[in-house]
Amino acid sequence: MTAVETHITYSNSYTIHHEDAYMTQEEDWDRDLLLDPAWEKQQRKTFTAWCNSHLRKAGTQIENIEEDFRNGLKLMLLLEVISGERLPKPDKGKMRFHKIANVNKALDFICSKGVKLVSIGAEEIVDGNVKMTLGMIWTIILRFAIQDISVEETSAKEGLLLWCQRKTAPYRNVNVQNFHISWKDGLALCALIHRHRPDLIDYSKLRKDDPIGNLNTAFEVAEKFLDIPKMLDAEDIVNTPKPDEKAIMTYVSCFYHAFAGAEQAETAANRICKVLAVNQENEKLMEEYEKLASELLEWIRRTIPWLENRVAEQTMRAMQQKLEDFRDYRRVHKPPRVQEKCQLEINFNTLQTKLRLSNRPAFMPSEGKMVSDIANAWKGLEQVEKGYEEWLLTEIRRLERLDHLAEKFKQKCSMHESWTAGKEDLLSQKDYESASLMEIRALMRKHEAFESDLAAHQDRVEQIAAIAQELNELDYHDAATVNARCQGICDQWDNLGTLTQKRRDALERVEKLWETIDQLYLEFAKRAAPFNNWMDGAMEDLQDMFIVHSIEEIQSLITAHDQFKATLPEADKERMATIGIHNEIVKIAQTYGIKLSGINPYTNLSTQDISNKWDTVKHLVPLRDQMLQEEVARQQANERLRRQFAAQANIIGPWIQTKMEEISHVSVDIAGSLEEQMNSLKQYEQNIINYKSNIDKLEGDHQLSQESLIFDNKHTNYTMEHIRVGWEQLLTTIARTINEVENQILTRDAKGISQEQLNEFRASFNHFDRKRNGMMDPDDFRACLISMGYDLVSLRGEVEFARIMTLVDPNNTGVVTFQAFIDFMTRETAETDTAEQVMASFKILASDKSYITVEELRRELPPEQAEYCISRMTKYVGPDSPAGALDYISFSSALYGESDL
Repeated sequence: MTAVETHITYSNSYTIHHEDAYMTQEEDWDRDLLLDPAWEKQQRKTFTAWCNSHLRKAGTQIENIEEDFRNGLKLMLLLEVISGERLPKPDKGKMRFHKIANVNKALDFICSKGVKLVSIGAEEIVDGNVKMTLGMIWTIILRFAIQDISVEETSAKEGLLLWCQRKTAPYRNVNVQNFHISWKDGLALCALIHRHRPDLIDYSKLRKDDPIGNLNTAFEVAEKFLDIPKMLDAEDIVNTPKPDEKAIMTYVSCFYHAFAGAEQAETAANRICKVLAVNQENEKLMEEYEKLASELLEWIRRTIPWLENRVAEQTMRAMQQKLEDFRDYRRVHKPPRVQEKCQLEINFNTLQTKLRLSNRPAFMPSEGKMVSDIANAWKGLEQVEKGYEEWLLTEIRRLERLDHLAEKFKQKCSMHESWTAGKEDLLSQKDYESASLMEIRALMRKHEAFESDLAAHQDRVEQIAAIAQELNELDYHDAATVNARCQGICDQWDNLGTLTQKRRDALERVEKLWETIDQLYLEFAKRAAPFNNWMDGAMEDLQDMFIVHSIEEIQSLITAHDQFKATLPEADKERMATIGIHNEIVKIAQTYGIKLSGINPYTNLSTQDISNKWDTVKHLVPLRDQMLQEEVARQQANERLRRQFAAQANIIGPWIQTKMEEISHVSVDIAGSLEEQMNSLKQYEQNIINYKSNIDKLEGDHQLSQESLIFDNKHTNYTMEHIRVGWEQLLTTIARTINEVENQILTRDAKGISQEQLNEFRASFNHFDRKRNGMMDPDDFRACLISMGYDLVSLRGEVEFARIMTLVDPNNTGVVTFQAFIDFMTRETAETDTAEQVMASFKILASDKSYITVEELRRELPPEQAEYCISRMTKYVGPDSPAGALDYISFSSALYGESDL
């Protein structure tokens, strides 16, 4: 209450003092003049009806306003009903002093409410002074029915008048300017009713020239449907030049109170709808996050077993198909999931920002679906992925080696089996039993030559066994066939050795019987056999398969081949010398007329055989040259691929690293408004996206290298895996940076932060961000707060700083981000709805009850919001609560993550 008091003067010597300007009555009774009889009649009827509208709640009423208040009992009861408070116990006696005491108790109660009554005493009320009694009732009406009316910071009479003007403004023939003649035609009252309850009056059918009909319509509808008793007579209002202002104000105030509850309920309903809409949107975002997280985790769960499947295929073709499937996974299947993972983090940050701005508790995803859980699962996926690729390449190298060894094994086996064909039968012959001396000696020499040949083939058998052992160690898929063939060769070799020894023993036993042997045949045989074996080895080496992975390796083979070619002249001399022995035999035979059988008894080799094999060797030499040169060309092409990949990788790798470093500073260094920062970051992001063609080209070069079985590159330290991981991190980082600016815009708009304030926050943050990486450590953050006026030096300041750190760094990361800094600086000044405000709104809709019914929710709220509340509110448990009563208190608390208030 203010110290300013105004005076209301009535005739018959009473004055009311009050602090509000609405109490000033320019047209009020003069103290020394009589009240207009027409006004007095209107006031009697209106005030009596107003009093009865309240007294009926106590089960009583008055008939004569100046008589029925004389003993003070009904006056005290009226004040108790309209104030809701208890007055002192009335005196029970009927004497005059008892009545005066009761009236004084009523007047004292009125004064206790801030109204000072001057020149009005209990004696005048007890004596039935009608003017004083009407003045007292008007004072009560002003204090308890009109004083609290406020519209746009006006009060009382002005507030009530402004309310009437606003509600009737759209209606034709209505122009409310006062509380007397503006109401004479009844249209203003009908407009008030139609504005709030259009179902009760058809305003289009009303006529301005029927004031009595209009007034009676308003009185009847108000009494029947709005519980506003009839306080005026239509004829009195129409026939009075200027209707009584107090009577009109009293009646109109009843409409304000009748409809104010509906407006209050509408305001409360709007607040609840706003809160529920925020909650529904947040729940939708939570559901979308859960769905996206579940799908991503399920994809990771399905993909990891595929990558962990290290069952090797048996053929090179099958393993290369696995490698192609893996490349397809890298190019097609994984990139969308990388974007989903990035989008998931962005959605999570945006949701947390919206929850924080709407004063909701932070979102906690389902167990196992936190951003950190997804990051860990993704890290596990990439680890398995890396191991899978390494395994694939290792297996391909192994199969390549296996195929080479298997082919070499088959070639050596075929040559050996070709050589041993028929040898067992020859060694098992007993031709020496019927042979002549010369023939025996020939057989002996022939056998010696065979043993020499047999010894020469020992190395090949050992090579075959060694290759078979290596194939077994490398887990060759057809090892059983290899082992069987190798075992057959070894068994046969052992048998040949046994048969050879037996035959030698037999020949030696008869050798003493024979003396002469043709030295020349023997010499030819001895020289022809090693030379023939050398040619066999040479042909084998010239046809030997090889596998190399570098220029150096193929150059080594070329060098070895050149060394071999350098031995050919000496070999040719040996060939000529060997053939010369045969020619000498022919010459001696011709000289001495010896008839030769044409067969060397000591060897199956002929000069023609040696010549044929020599021709073959000479033919294979240029073929070998051609093969080596083709391999040189292939290795040179591989080297070009290595250099081509390295040239691009050595540019892209540092480019990605540079961009990562720029992005880590970009949110700190960019000046201007957040929208300008956003545009700059979007352009920055577009430039990065435009660079994707370089990554794709490098992927193509990498694929060509793998298809050419190139697995190392000495020209660069960057692998395709490094580039892929760096590129994915770059895309994720720029997306996160953009999201941080978006969240800053959300924070700015929701908190009402100006761009200047935001620039000041940024300047303060940058000043103390010594590392220029967009994060402050706790010491720098403390210094920043102290510079802004926070007392953090004392022991109490230590406690306060610890509390602040729990707000800006809830996960104990040891750093404070710019977003956390802004949230802290604006947290306590934000105007957000609270659980108490929502609870108060529900209480209005529930008509001050501790519970609310389904019918009330459906009547006051839009259908969607009403059903949302009904589905989530718990049953109210309390005395005398009807069936289906709902607990809006716990529901309001739950909206904000609080316990029941």
